Amino acid sequence: MIRCAAAGLALLGLVHGGPARAAEVELNLAHFMPPTSWQQTELFTAWADAVAEQSGGRIKVTVFPAQTLGKAPAGYDNAKTGIADIAWTVQGYTAGRFPLSQIVELPGVFDTAEVGSCAFQKLYDSGALDDEYKETHVLFVHTHGPGHLHTKGKAVTTLADLKGLKIRRPTAVIGKLLEELGAEPVGMPAPRIYEAMQRGTIDGFMLPWEAVKGFRVYEVADQHTVFGFYALAFVMTMNKARYEALPDDLKKVIDDNSGLAWAERAGEGFDKGDVAGLEVAKRTGQIREIAGDERGKWEAAAARSTADYLKTLDEEGLPGTATYEKVKAYVAQCRTDLKG
Repeated sequence: MIRCAAAGLALLGLVHGGPARAAEVELNLAHFMPPTSWQQTELFTAWADAVAEQSGGRIKVTVFPAQTLGKAPAGYDNAKTGIADIAWTVQGYTAGRFPLSQIVELPGVFDTAEVGSCAFQKLYDSGALDDEYKETHVLFVHTHGPGHLHTKGKAVTTLADLKGLKIRRPTAVIGKLLEELGAEPVGMPAPRIYEAMQRGTIDGFMLPWEAVKGFRVYEVADQHTVFGFYALAFVMTMNKARYEALPDDLKKVIDDNSGLAWAERAGEGFDKGDVAGLEVAKRTGQIREIAGDERGKWEAAAARSTADYLKTLDEEGLPGTATYEKVKAYVAQCRTDLKG
């Protein structure tokens, strides 16, 4: 759902154009999704066009997809140091750096990317995460939808099936869950999954349906286990010095294209992508559900993983449990708001 005029302006920008006047400020925006992905056109290019439109052409944003301006794990640091003016990345690619943000990754917190993104943005807007992002200027945060398990040849329907399999985990937080389930987690960013499956470096991977299609990994996996293991945290953030150097009226343009509306726009896009990705997986492989008593075993393992993570944060002096409760409250609020 698009709830502000700033986000609405993005709909005008799927093709670059805008005013002919020369830009006063030129920014680059780096991300790791393929240039053919919906994110390239419907999120990043749309954001760039919305900024150009509102600024009357005074700001020009050039989008660099597919890690062409830095590898995915370096995304946040590239925005921090100015290698990229703006970067979109996964917080968990730098383990331990965003421990409170990664609470939104825990299993079963929400069912859709739009609700998760709304709740995550509200958590950020509350100031609860200020210390984690003080090195850059955050534009918005969001999540994708629930992630599932994908393997080649071997169906996974019980914990015994999973035991000993080398499974790509998106972040260290989810790696702990995989250990609870009996698998061997292997860390790597999403763009490396295809090759790793081809080479047999991993036996499977965890991704939402949207990314199964986006990275074409349905070509290397034909067994899909639905459980909703996790959801990933994302941030689009700007080099702080570049933002602070802008004149006040151009800062306002950036500010008007930040926050909840764009978080929800990202979430909505991921939800639509999940629908399309699931259809591809149904055509090219087999979908399996974890149900009954077996599901109870998986849910118990997920609950242990969640409790362990929150306990670790609490013991480190971080408000892990308190933040988890905030996230759940925001999820409930967002579910209500997004139905209206």
